[in-house]
Amino acid sequence: MKYVLVTGGVVSGLGKGVTASSIGLLLQACGLRVTSIKIDPYLNTDAGTMSPFEHGEVFVLDDGGEVDLDLGNYERFLDSTLTRDNNLTTGKIYQSVIDKERKGDYLGRTVQVVPHITDAIQEWIERVANVPVDGKEGPPDVCVIELGGTIGDIESMPFIEALGQFSYKVGPGNFCLVHVSLVPVLSVVGEQKTKPTQHSVRELRSLGLTPNILACRSTKALEENVKTKLSQFCHVPEENIVTLYDVPNIWHVPLLLRDQKAHGAILKELNLLGKAVEADVTEWTERTKIYDSLQDPVRIAMVGKYTGLTDSYLSVLKALLHASVACHKKLVVEWVAASDLEEITAHETPDVHKAAWDLLKGADGILVPGGFGDRGVQGKILATKYARENRVPFLGICLGMQLAVVEFARSILGYKDANSTEFEPETSSPCVIFMPEGSTTHMGGTMRLGSRRTHFQVPDCKSAKLYGNAKYVDERHRHRYEVNPDMIPEIENAGLSFVGKDGTGRRMEIVELQNHPYFVGVQFHPEFKSRPGKPSALFLGLIAAASGCLEAVLQASGKMNKVLINGMANGTAMGKFYMNGNVYSNGNGLHH
Repeated sequence: MKYVLVTGGVVSGLGKGVTASSIGLLLQACGLRVTSIKIDPYLNTDAGTMSPFEHGEVFVLDDGGEVDLDLGNYERFLDSTLTRDNNLTTGKIYQSVIDKERKGDYLGRTVQVVPHITDAIQEWIERVANVPVDGKEGPPDVCVIELGGTIGDIESMPFIEALGQFSYKVGPGNFCLVHVSLVPVLSVVGEQKTKPTQHSVRELRSLGLTPNILACRSTKALEENVKTKLSQFCHVPEENIVTLYDVPNIWHVPLLLRDQKAHGAILKELNLLGKAVEADVTEWTERTKIYDSLQDPVRIAMVGKYTGLTDSYLSVLKALLHASVACHKKLVVEWVAASDLEEITAHETPDVHKAAWDLLKGADGILVPGGFGDRGVQGKILATKYARENRVPFLGICLGMQLAVVEFARSILGYKDANSTEFEPETSSPCVIFMPEGSTTHMGGTMRLGSRRTHFQVPDCKSAKLYGNAKYVDERHRHRYEVNPDMIPEIENAGLSFVGKDGTGRRMEIVELQNHPYFVGVQFHPEFKSRPGKPSALFLGLIAAASGCLEAVLQASGKMNKVLINGMANGTAMGKFYMNGNVYSNGNGLHH
């Protein structure tokens, strides 16, 4: 097994996660099988109880693991399926060591950070690195490990010590350290300054780790004299120093590393030059070119609670982007704070209220994502009502789907107090209720989590068509509340169809509004399984409907597993669909 460790210095937020993902993608492009591990030095056992304001979105895996958002980057870039064990936290390590101590596994010895914690870290890495994540048999070739935080953080010290020991243990040729550091440009003199990186590398070396490759974040490519200086003071060959300069989007980062032959340097350090093939990133390059060339906008109003922090909805944004690129549309996200749509805002700050409604009304499509807590709920309901009444393409996810049911019960069925028991426990019309198996006392890991199967009840519904006329679909969940099954017959009789249910038929998974261009709500989170080359079916439906070409996509979806739609402009599908190697022209219909 070969290991690539990605660390960061100077400041956080330099893009270690994207760098680690890009390295993995390049190694994959060289014919190697890759897995990933993210180390988070916080004491939480997982990210499940952390606020999106604190740490960005909580990414959910197939096995129900609630993990750091960087694992979403790994899955999207590598098209892999990771497990909860691929996210290692201080909390998990200490919990495992304390559990062993309580059972007497240490035979009365004093349990210490060294060697017990550091040994547990190394054992965890070795065990998880050998688990395949690409659906194939046998262990991967390379494990890319990202260490969260910055070098010098107190909380990272046990991991630094463990990784120092680990690099010695696996030996030269099996371990490569990529250090991501900042090379700032002072606006006063316009000079790239190397001192922060020098200090960072010195700190790293003093802790027992020596970088093999420097990935320097800067606004522009490193000048040759700057590279020479860094090489001299950091003891890294010039050819092993690459620049991660500012690019239009993160899809350029693998190409940036490829152009600077970073993969060659890594392969050389790991003695893999003989096994690897020439990096083939043709498809990735083409997709990036399409992304860069998009001109025709599609405006999606994101009506949420955490609109001030885009990382709170990172996977939703990525899924919208994947679908937009597939439809050849330039994605424009209009951030609408749900609370700004409410009447109370109209009284307190009318300008803010008007601006929010102007954004919503100017959008081609409306998306209401998941969330927790009652702030902004009425605003989300108002946005949903606007989409329903004005036939604007709509996608509601998790809470967004539940509120679509609440709004329908209020407006169409006349239940003025219809609500979720999450927000009004004593409501006489509980459209959404707490799940029977949920815990009211423990927050972490007690929701309905991970991959669950949804069976389509209506074969010719839009959702089933978008999933390729599938009979069922497996998607990831994260929720405590569900639509009240006792109210389903009355709601369906009024025109809101529950076209997807779980295996028992008691849990509502997908809802569609009849006689509406595109009004879909889902209890699961389809954004977590969207990939750059395989956009989520329901996000593709939203973008296609917002672009005026849904019918063409629905016709195509039944005949394909992978969507690449060329030339959609002026609200009409033009050009060609590429499906499973076949080309379909689009006139009045699709013709082979």
